[in-house]
Amino acid sequence: MSAHVIVVPGGGYVQHAEHEAEPVAEWLGGLGLAASVFRYPLNARHPVPLNALRSEIARLRAEGAGTIGLMGFSAGGHLAGLAALAPDRDERTSVQFAVLGYAITSMETETYRPSRLVLLGEDASPELRRATSLDALVTPSAPPFFLWHTAEDPYVLPEHTYRLATALAAHDVPHTTHVYPHGPHSLGLARGAGEAATWTRSAADWIAERAGTA
Repeated sequence: MSAHVIVVPGGGYVQHAEHEAEPVAEWLGGLGLAASVFRYPLNARHPVPLNALRSEIARLRAEGAGTIGLMGFSAGGHLAGLAALAPDRDERTSVQFAVLGYAITSMETETYRPSRLVLLGEDASPELRRATSLDALVTPSAPPFFLWHTAEDPYVLPEHTYRLATALAAHDVPHTTHVYPHGPHSLGLARGAGEAATWTRSAADWIAERAGTA
């Protein structure tokens, strides 16, 4: 059975970036993978988006999907990471791998603050900010991660990817990390974006290994 990949577009938790939605699912389909776009609730406080994504994972599993992966971008990458690392995940809601592009991983830094305000509110406690930071949720049972970012990203600094990669390494969780020297935020498939455009080829090989289609 081929893997099913849920594509989670970015957009700061206030919109869904269309170039990170169906074009990505179509690319995955071209790799022979079942893929769908999940449009989570917008302008909603945590854990509303997370619960919605977990319900979608459970629905696909109930329909027979054995291997489920998540591919999220920016704020969608944050949401995908929350679902992949949720401390109470079980067989119904667990995923087998996650691919995060220029993801917001920390709610403890001041970047990207606008998404934090939407998701957690102005007066979020330090405990809530920590509980929604991906690096704080990593355990040895976390699924494998593929992370990519650009060093020049002015909105979501590459520090976010480094934080998560460091936590994954500390817990011996299999992961791959690519930080490309050039490119803005929100590249999506990054076609024509120089070296960053190679992320899709690297990710395709990585997913094939995780999905058993290599």
